[in-house]
Amino acid sequence: QVQVVESGGGLVQPGGSLRLSCTLSGRALNNLATAWFRQAPGKEREVVTARRWAFGTTIYADPVKGRFTLSRDNSKNTVYLQMNNLEPEDTAVYYCAAGTGLIHSRLRLADAYTYWGQGTQVTVST
Repeated sequence: QVQVVESGGGLVQPGGSLRLSCTLSGRALNNLATAWFRQAPGKEREVVTARRWAFGTTIYADPVKGRFTLSRDNSKNTVYLQMNNLEPEDTAVYYCAAGTGLIHSRLRLADAYTYWGQGTQVTVST
């Protein structure tokens, strides 16, 4: 069993930055794939970024490439999503998800992940 706890959401003006944190317990990061998904009102949940931590490749959704960065702190078993140059279109509830045994081709699929956090609201507005 893996517990997932997110934090760091809030209200920010366009062009601003936020950093989301996702702390996992019950399994070491190197044995997990983790992802950030987001869901805006009236829209489907979509992947923002994902990675299998035992391997080298991070994937990003096209709308966030060059603005969002995924990183980790092994000592804290925590994954971070640094979000820069935020746009109103980034407004959504952001979810951290974790899973085991994922293959690369499934990293973008919500149903590939077993463990989910409660979500954190990010609002980009003046």
